[in-house]
Amino acid sequence: MRILFIRYKKSKSVLEGGEQCSQRNYNVLKSLVGNDNITTYYIHNEFIKKTPTDYIKGVFYFLKNYYFGLSPKRVREITIEASKYDIVFIDRSVFAIIAKALKEERYKGKIITFFHNLEYDYFNAKLKKHQIGRNIVLNCVDKNDEYACKYSDSIVVLNERDKNAVKERYGRIADIIVPITFADKYNQEKFTDKFTREKPQCLFLGTYFPPNNEGIEWFMKNVYPYVNIDVKIVGKGMSKLRDNYSIPDKVEIISDVPELKPFLEDADIMILPIFSGGGMKVKTCESLMYGKNIIGTDEAFEGYVLDYDKVGGKCNTPQEFIEKIKEFGNNPRPRFNMYSREIFLEKYSENIVIKLFEKIL
Repeated sequence: MRILFIRYKKSKSVLEGGEQCSQRNYNVLKSLVGNDNITTYYIHNEFIKKTPTDYIKGVFYFLKNYYFGLSPKRVREITIEASKYDIVFIDRSVFAIIAKALKEERYKGKIITFFHNLEYDYFNAKLKKHQIGRNIVLNCVDKNDEYACKYSDSIVVLNERDKNAVKERYGRIADIIVPITFADKYNQEKFTDKFTREKPQCLFLGTYFPPNNEGIEWFMKNVYPYVNIDVKIVGKGMSKLRDNYSIPDKVEIISDVPELKPFLEDADIMILPIFSGGGMKVKTCESLMYGKNIIGTDEAFEGYVLDYDKVGGKCNTPQEFIEKIKEFGNNPRPRFNMYSREIFLEKYSENIVIKLFEKIL
């Protein structure tokens, strides 16, 4: 069995949340069919610099439902290449115009499309209301989600919410739910026995992206002034945060770090004040893997099945966040949350989903 794996980009830096999920998908498929039987096709390559002409063409093709990076020529190249493979795995529904072209070319293999989100909802939250080209982008991703449902032999979603949203909007029932999981990068003999500090060290992880930016700004305005905590914000592009959002000067912002482990290990609490988006939050899974105390919103925990109080707490209002953080300050508890770690191993480690991918194939 040979697989052509189509993914978003070849990155020269730390993988963002969505690309971490893509890497998981690739790793599991490779483990099932063997390294020699899976080939990656990157829509984007950060090692190759784009020209102004590339961007102009990209805008034009958006109007014809080719998400940025695709063109009629490239889609044709992919359909020709696909004839050598038994399966084409499209690792983002925004590229499902490829599925449409494959069916039109009478491709004889199986087409699988992986939904990282219901993309219409994701971009509706990501793009500002009056942003230039907003409707063009929304129409493009909407059509590609539709193509994914119409032309894929199997579609995969991350959680029950996305399954219901896809069914309601496009009338297609997802073939299988495969949640966010991680290859266990924190498998060690001994974990810290330190307790949380009287003045808790709180960590917010996330790339520079509207739902993340707006969530941490909300926290800074509505929670931070009323609790005794230190906060670090760590993530790709976050050095731009103070330019456009209200973040107190004494809050430390660290951008584009090559290794997150030291920050995760040092944190007493992961704070996840996320109120919009789609799919499942990769940072929640990563926090579970490192055995962290987690305080997050409904959106941060979307798709995760666990005991919120044991993992830390589910909070949606300023008062709920304030009370929960004060509880940590007044009653220190282990910095390493064994329950979080056990939930990760039981439900969200990479080997858990191998059988699900076997069903997909």
